[in-house]
Amino acid sequence: MKKHLIVSAILLLFIHACSSDDAFPKLSGEYLGQTPPGDSAKLFAPGIVSNGMFNRDIAITPDGKEIYFGVVLGRFTFTSILVSKRVDGVWSQPEVAGFANNPQWKTLEPCISPDGKHFFFFSTRPDSAAGDTIAGDEDIWAMDRTPDGWSEPYNLGEPVNTSDEEYFPSVTSDGTLYFTRQKKGSPIGFIYRSEFIDGKYSTPEQLSETVNSGQAQYNAYVAPDESYIIVPTYGREESYGGTDYYISFKDSTGQWTRSINMGEKVNSAARAEYSPYVSPDGKYFFFMSAREAPTSELPEKLTADTIKKLYNSPQNGNPDIYWISTDIFDGLREKALRQTEN
Repeated sequence: MKKHLIVSAILLLFIHACSSDDAFPKLSGEYLGQTPPGDSAKLFAPGIVSNGMFNRDIAITPDGKEIYFGVVLGRFTFTSILVSKRVDGVWSQPEVAGFANNPQWKTLEPCISPDGKHFFFFSTRPDSAAGDTIAGDEDIWAMDRTPDGWSEPYNLGEPVNTSDEEYFPSVTSDGTLYFTRQKKGSPIGFIYRSEFIDGKYSTPEQLSETVNSGQAQYNAYVAPDESYIIVPTYGREESYGGTDYYISFKDSTGQWTRSINMGEKVNSAARAEYSPYVSPDGKYFFFMSAREAPTSELPEKLTADTIKKLYNSPQNGNPDIYWISTDIFDGLREKALRQTEN
């Protein structure tokens, strides 16, 4: 109980910090008013989304008026999802989403269906519909869009959720669900696919080794038309770091090409690179990375004030969110298809 009270207090302080109006800029336009990137990755919304905390995962409604992103405190002591909304052309300061404000369970990895009607996420909350009263299982949950906003969350249930760990949902235009599954206590995950047929999910199938190509796979993003899939993969020889972003495309026969490393425009030696996403308009690839600021950008001398500033700034060693034009996919597609033909 004492631990729960402490975590609750931390969450209340965090919510207060996120909801303060002090010095929050007036932002308008698409993507929080940020200048879009070209073929070089840049921080997304520094100081707003990429703000020095452990930031990961992003999801945007098809109309571009709601942006959700994840935050982690401590060693996953608690996780939550924040949201910023564009109202009358102006973006609100990010605040904890109402369905993600209970510190007793973890909530992370937002995913919005291409039609904007469904919201998927990972959570350890108890499934009251199944009679559970305490948090525990790592499952995929969903909400439906209603005239008043998102519905109450509900557990997807079997056959998607099992006694194993299921997380990081990604969904196609026809409702097919991609997600990661791994045995409890195991660090090794694989990407699965479950079709949505006649209102029900089919028995999930584990994707082939062309996609599950490393020692472990995490947090795949699939294109709405299933033309490509991006999979953070651990254990490949050509990796820049421990886990890199890999991409696979559908070939002329409808099969996945062997996934290829997305290269130095995206990957680095950073320890944490495992959360991919593509904007609803297909123009920008968002990804998490824990890369640090170049030493040339560091202050000449450390003081208490500069340390505090660095602590509250992106590229301080915590993961941030970056974005880059999806124009880079064209060359990757050609490379993947050429590799498959050879």
